[in-house]
Amino acid sequence: MTNILYDALIAPNARNEAVFLHCDDGSTLSYRRFVGRVAQLANVLQAAGVKPGDRVVVQAPKLADTIALYAAAVQAGAVYLPLNTGYTQAELAYFIGDATPALVVCDAANEGQVAPVCNGVQILTLAEGGAGSLSQQADAMPTCFETVPRGPEDLAALLYTSGTTGRSKGAMLSHKNLLSNAQVLTDLWQITQGDRLIHALPIFHTHGLFVAMNTCLLAGAQVRFMAAFDVNAILDEIPASTMLMGVPTFYTRLLDDPRLTRDLCRNMRLFVSGSAPLLAETHTDFEGRTGHRILERYGMTETNMITSNPFDGARVAGTVGFALPGTEVEITADGNPLPAGEIGMIEVRGDNVFQGYWNMPEKTAEELRDNGFFITGDLGVKSADGRISIVGRQKDLIISGGYNIYPKEIEDVINDVIGVLESAVFGVAHADFGESVVAAVVLEKDTELDGAAIAEVVEPLLARFKHPRRYVMLEALPRNTMGKVQKNILRAEYG
Repeated sequence: MTNILYDALIAPNARNEAVFLHCDDGSTLSYRRFVGRVAQLANVLQAAGVKPGDRVVVQAPKLADTIALYAAAVQAGAVYLPLNTGYTQAELAYFIGDATPALVVCDAANEGQVAPVCNGVQILTLAEGGAGSLSQQADAMPTCFETVPRGPEDLAALLYTSGTTGRSKGAMLSHKNLLSNAQVLTDLWQITQGDRLIHALPIFHTHGLFVAMNTCLLAGAQVRFMAAFDVNAILDEIPASTMLMGVPTFYTRLLDDPRLTRDLCRNMRLFVSGSAPLLAETHTDFEGRTGHRILERYGMTETNMITSNPFDGARVAGTVGFALPGTEVEITADGNPLPAGEIGMIEVRGDNVFQGYWNMPEKTAEELRDNGFFITGDLGVKSADGRISIVGRQKDLIISGGYNIYPKEIEDVINDVIGVLESAVFGVAHADFGESVVAAVVLEKDTELDGAAIAEVVEPLLARFKHPRRYVMLEALPRNTMGKVQKNILRAEYG
């Protein structure tokens, strides 16, 4: 029996002298040295008592050793559990209590905050310059390790959802889930060893860890590994790179800089956006400035990637493209497929779909059907040619006076108003109608508009029951680390 994820992503690079990581300090790490470092860290995990199937909780800075730790957990047969570096002590207490890990790895600077909620679980640390206890122990370990066999259904990772409603759920992701998605995306986006990816995403989410890193490992591509998003650094790297994977905020910030030009991007071949909807205006502006049309795709923690606009072919603003090869996507009502053009629940089935929620069999049964389809909670529509467009989250659906109101439809109209940068539409409780429509609006720089002026443009374009009853003018919309608008915060603030 083999370890299917390690054998596909890591082992083939054991003699590869090509550069894998280009780090912020100017240092580089070859694939061969990376494979050796993975083995050293796997030896540390084993010495710390981590057994196959044990969880390894990681709340650590974005370092080369953090990526190597992920691969080491895979090689050792453990379950890698990355956590947002912004989580508080109280939030950590929940995750550690729920996942019952064998080991916790944290930033050396935060060890004092993490230790009290570890309930006696061993702690190791990571820090810049290899100063953490994990890195120091690894330095003394051999660069070989007997890989632990793992099959397709064995767990490779446990990722907790953002938990905007109720407590966070741990999505159990198998070796097959991660490998199948990496293989499909690498092929679809034509990623090769000739590519160089600008990586400025966090590595505690599906996008930055699995989409970006797994595809590059599989292809043998180079990665410009940035600790965080920085406009100047990205603009400096674009001429030497071929790919950028980002969230919409990356692209709007790059567009704010006049140095972003067609000539600067002449060596680039692919700009990918995900994790949050990309405005049609951003699509158009970016193509006008660079000659590149951003490729938008759609995925979830529970499913990895589900759809993608084509690499070759029309990339249509407002859609997330077609179902990935080997993935089935249906638009349903009460579990029954709907015809093209009708709004319904997005359901997905394929090797990319997770194994269920950790310690939550009832929740798993609610969202994962017996026939293998996962109920995403997203509302969407499928065009006659199979393209998927997302209308919004089911929990964001507004029901006013018995009418279903889809926020995205109203947001699209508001966003087209001259002077409006972006908007978020949400429902608040209303004594007569059940819910009332509220719009939070962010204006472009040096623009003076009020709610009445926006309403004057919007109202003739929408049925009366869809009209926002209130406009809230904000400097910025509340977002999580991946750029998703947090409507739960808006509802709590303005309800």
